[in-house]
Amino acid sequence: MPTTNTSGRRKTAVARIYLSEGNGAITVNGKDYKEYFPTLPLQYIVMQSTEVSGSAGKFDVKVNVAGGGVKGQAEAVRLAIAKAIVELDPEKKPALRAKGLMTRDDRMVERKKPGRKKARKKFQFSKR
Repeated sequence: MPTTNTSGRRKTAVARIYLSEGNGAITVNGKDYKEYFPTLPLQYIVMQSTEVSGSAGKFDVKVNVAGGGVKGQAEAVRLAIAKAIVELDPEKKPALRAKGLMTRDDRMVERKKPGRKKARKKFQFSKR
């Protein structure tokens, strides 16, 4: 089986993955995914695509991820893995779509406006 490469994005994080047949090893930026994402919720997010599609332990995944924070990176990896699984086996797409794993979450940080402290917060108002 050839190697499949896809990418996933979330906020400002971009994950590029190389998925090939193997025994389930996931390497993120040269480290094991459990070392790169030390908390259980983040590890669950990364593994969600393989578990929903029933592909856990069937593929080796090599990930290069950059930008954003750890949560955004984990969700970018999840989307990239889901896209790669569908590229190899289109029959798994309905199960992944039903769990919302095929959709790129397009929510971004709202920009700061002039005359305000943050995007929506105003400066303190002084009546006198």
